[in-house]
Amino acid sequence: MERPKTFQKESITVEFMVRQLRETVGVEVVPVNDEVDATDRQVTESTLHRPGLALAGFVDLFTHQRVQILGNTETHYLRHLGSAERRDAFEHLTQFSVPCVVVTNDNDLNRSLVDMATAENIPVYRTPLPTVQFMSSLRNFLADQFARQRAVHGSLMDVYGIGLLLIGKPGIGKSEVALDLVERGHRLVADDVVIATRRDESILMGAGTDLVQHFMEVRGLGLVDIRSMFGIRAIRFQKRIEIVVNIELWDEDEEYTRINMVKDTHEILGIDLPMVRVPITPGKNITVICEVIAMNYLLRHYGHDPAEVFTERLRNRIQRKGPPTPRRGIEYFEQDYE
Repeated sequence: MERPKTFQKESITVEFMVRQLRETVGVEVVPVNDEVDATDRQVTESTLHRPGLALAGFVDLFTHQRVQILGNTETHYLRHLGSAERRDAFEHLTQFSVPCVVVTNDNDLNRSLVDMATAENIPVYRTPLPTVQFMSSLRNFLADQFARQRAVHGSLMDVYGIGLLLIGKPGIGKSEVALDLVERGHRLVADDVVIATRRDESILMGAGTDLVQHFMEVRGLGLVDIRSMFGIRAIRFQKRIEIVVNIELWDEDEEYTRINMVKDTHEILGIDLPMVRVPITPGKNITVICEVIAMNYLLRHYGHDPAEVFTERLRNRIQRKGPPTPRRGIEYFEQDYE
């Protein structure tokens, strides 16, 4: 079986990065030298760099391919140098093809230094944010842009706040289950194709494609616009994938989990997600089962595992003397015969 292919951005333009910071992240970034074309500069790493040692002249290990951040330390250092020394120090940066320079804390960069950057086609920006806050926002954005991604065939739902990824063979009814969950008040993230993105070590985020978005294809019915039909409450644009629900046809020769003693997992982008296999049989309400799966996950998240509770009861019963005859759940029927 061919392993699903992953994909990852190799680069983004500085112009795209700055525009997204303004419009999506909400970070104020102002260009200092508008005449430089930022569409020609490429960002290839999510790691940022503060070029303190490079300004002082040590460039042997200077990671010039990263976005350069000039905070209070760097700008104050340049400000206290003489005019000729200041230009020499800044030339240690401009001699390399750096993507761009961002000056934080609303610090001013000497005009002669800006002209040096302009001559080398290096965009310079200024932001009022403190250095640590700006670097955190930019680092998170770049980490998302350069994160590994994979297209997964399935439907992603938000059920009671839990991200359920419904997978299974084509035509088995994933979209129908998702549509029924939407009708019961839950929220659709993506149908048919889910773009899974790995964030950090154990976090997997899911979203739809820019083409399909919140359209759903139901066999025999055609395309359904979930957002137009059910309203904005019925959709989400992103959701963490927390559980995989594998819908499959009933197989008499297959052994299915009965009391959750065996925990299956499903690997996506190197992250093992808990998986529940749900066999389809006539009369089985898969939608309700999906709701119970989500609620059961919530119970375990807050420290109550039904399988462990039942196992403990079973262990105590086995340790008792005498035959394990079934006992009534209550000791006495009260005077209530309803």
